[in-house]
Amino acid sequence: MQRVLLLLPTTTYRTQAFLDAARTLGVEVVCASERPNVFAEQAPDNLLTLDFDHPESVAEAVRRFGQAHPIDAVVGVDDLTTVVAAAVAQRLGLPANSVTAAAATRDKHVMRQRLSEAGVPEPGFRPISLDDDLAVAAGDIGYPCVLKPLRLSASRGVIRADTPAEFGAACRRIAEILKQAGDPSRTLLAEEFIPGREVALEGLLVGGALHTLALFDKPDPLDGPFFEETIYVTPSRLPAAEQARISTDTARAATALGLEEGPIHAELRINARGPFVIEVAARSIGGLCSRTLRFGTGMTLEELILRHALGRKIESYDRERRPAGVMMIPIPRAGRLQAVAGIERAEAVAGVEEVAITAHRGQELVLLPEGWQYLGFIFARADTPEEVERALREAHARLHVDIT
Repeated sequence: MQRVLLLLPTTTYRTQAFLDAARTLGVEVVCASERPNVFAEQAPDNLLTLDFDHPESVAEAVRRFGQAHPIDAVVGVDDLTTVVAAAVAQRLGLPANSVTAAAATRDKHVMRQRLSEAGVPEPGFRPISLDDDLAVAAGDIGYPCVLKPLRLSASRGVIRADTPAEFGAACRRIAEILKQAGDPSRTLLAEEFIPGREVALEGLLVGGALHTLALFDKPDPLDGPFFEETIYVTPSRLPAAEQARISTDTARAATALGLEEGPIHAELRINARGPFVIEVAARSIGGLCSRTLRFGTGMTLEELILRHALGRKIESYDRERRPAGVMMIPIPRAGRLQAVAGIERAEAVAGVEEVAITAHRGQELVLLPEGWQYLGFIFARADTPEEVERALREAHARLHVDIT
């Protein structure tokens, strides 16, 4: 029986989906997390505790573990584990992205430099040191701009600034967010704000070739000052020629970063000047959003990823024809969650498949840009993308969130 190592941060939403996929494939699973599992002593051959902050140490620990329990594939399921997965795969001699390529996707400044050198269309950018005179830096920046931490994900700490005063305030706010996150970085990235529609491309790299699995429209405007994502709908309603350009530029970006194997999730903006690559991550779509995707005769995204990692044949990369979408339910205000009412009414909306509330009662809810989690997810399928979007909005309108 083949054995796969899943690198699962304790904060991930993805654990169950990957375990279900492994069960479908008849694969033995070793789960590794950065915190001890309460059942680790009862299942030492299947549960590992690894320090994801030190990829090379993890790689050596897994190599020793693999002497008694051979590993056939390693999959990092979230941003936090992409570099670790590359280091482990390299140590075990498994096909995967290089550590250098994976690390380039985790540092927004390095990513921008690589894309710029390759001529990939992207926003103009400039690093900003928090130790410099911010008033001077603010005078040298074009507006509007977007300020970003180099390594945080899920739009955490991403703030638009339209004036020098807003620039300074945003820098100070991001510095506090980095402190809270335990990130010692003193450098931010200032990027040109790109107006236009935003899309997300889900893809799989096989030997350096990009297979576009899905292109999602984001119908809600993402103009700031913060960038909370809400609705994803696929297939995209953009003209075929624009979709082709998006896939082409995403493939160019992956090549520029040195990515060759495994899932990628790319964010792009498109306007009259064409597409601009905002970000490329060496992992699949986050949260529970992968539930919108089915391939071939019902294969999940996680099963497709595991098949590729294990070297198994993939019959089809084609997504099912029926339009689908997800709403990442936004947090309406900060506070402590007491209850979410109206779930049955929301699930009664035509086209809605499920309303999954992932926040728990009593949880402290934090808004962007300090926060990064969602209240939950709404999933829908219908005959047209327009119907999917309407179903998601109507279901959301039927929910009542009690926060104190």
